[in-house]
Order: sequence, then C-alpha cells, then structure tokens
Amino acid sequence: MGDYSDGASTLSGAPDIDWDARAAVFDDEPDHGLRDPEVRRAWAARLRSWLPERPGDLLDLGCGTGSLSLLASGQGHRVTGVDLSPAMLRQARAKLAGRDAVFLTGDAAAPPVGGQRFDAVLVRHVLWALPDSARALRHWRELLRPGGRLVLVEGVWGTVAPVGIPAGRLTALLAPVAGQVRVERLSDDPALWGREVADERYAVVATPG
Repeated sequence: MGDYSDGASTLSGAPDIDWDARAAVFDDEPDHGLRDPEVRRAWAARLRSWLPERPGDLLDLGCGTGSLSLLASGQGHRVTGVDLSPAMLRQARAKLAGRDAVFLTGDAAAPPVGGQRFDAVLVRHVLWALPDSARALRHWRELLRPGGRLVLVEGVWGTVAPVGIPAGRLTALLAPVAGQVRVERLSDDPALWGREVADERYAVVATPG
C-alpha cells in the first residue's frame, strides 16, 4: 500500500512505513474505508467512469484493505489484488469473501501474476512511492490486454515537505507507453475525501496505443 499524506518525506522518496502496523486503523480515513455512504457513492461513480463498461479482469495494485476492489467487484469486475502487507490483505479477503476475487502478497511494481493479462490495472496512491516509476508503468502496460487501460489515482500532499507526484510529471512518464491520456482533477470533490482538500489530487486514465 502506498497511501501516505502526512507530509513526512519528499517528492522523490517514500517514507519507511510499517503497513502491517497501520492496517488496524487504515480504514478510519474516509477515503480508505469508504464507510460513509456519500464517500462510497462518490468513489463508486468515479470507478464506473474509469473502468471498462463491460465486466472484466481488474488488477488492483497496492490494494490495501480492498475498499476499491470491493466497489469494482460490485460493478461486476473480477478482481486480483496485490499488496505487500499481509495484514492489509487479511482485511481485503474478509471484505470480498465469497466474491470473484483473489488477493496476492507481492510488490506492486512487479506483481506475481505470471502470464495473466487484465482489462484494467488500477493503482491508487502507489506510483509516487516506487523507486522507478517509469519502469513500473512500462511493466503495468505489459499486463494489459489489447484495449485495456491504466487507471492511476495520485496527487501531492503536504506543504512543509510535500510527498507525491504532480500530474504533469505523471503524464510525461506515460508518454512513451500510452496513446490516449485523460487527466481528471479530484481535489474539487470533497465527497471523495470526506472533507475539503486544498492539495493536488487527480486521476489519470491511460489507454496504450
């Protein structure tokens, strides 16, 4: 999991975080647990607009406790989630028990999915924390079926020591691997976060050429 918005690192490096230790309280954040009906509806509507209309195979990288996986499954998609944290994955498996979903322990940059290919790869607040984001993007593009898409939710958080990746930098990184790129600003929608936010938050939907 790579969601960290406390401003404790730099734009180019991720802090050393014990995600297993954070798993018990991770869903307390409105946009993590999606427990509030308004927040859940807001994310469900965005996902529906980002993911393929027809139910397909979705790879959720850095899936954490599985909140977005659960929404995608509810929209008919078959979910494979990957996260480094066993504690996060235990919660994800519990949330999606009985659904068409599988969760794997592994690195989001090199997910352990073998030769499987997907209709969409969904990554929220993870890319900024990887040591080689360009390489990760190239690998994720290879995991897509023809016509598949990358859905990347990112941002820049904090003022004293901001962390994250600006939209301009991400779109530049996508240029070699994506034919069509759409950037959607998310900062202006407080329903997604359970509060007003002033920092840069956005989604990129990229369809490789």
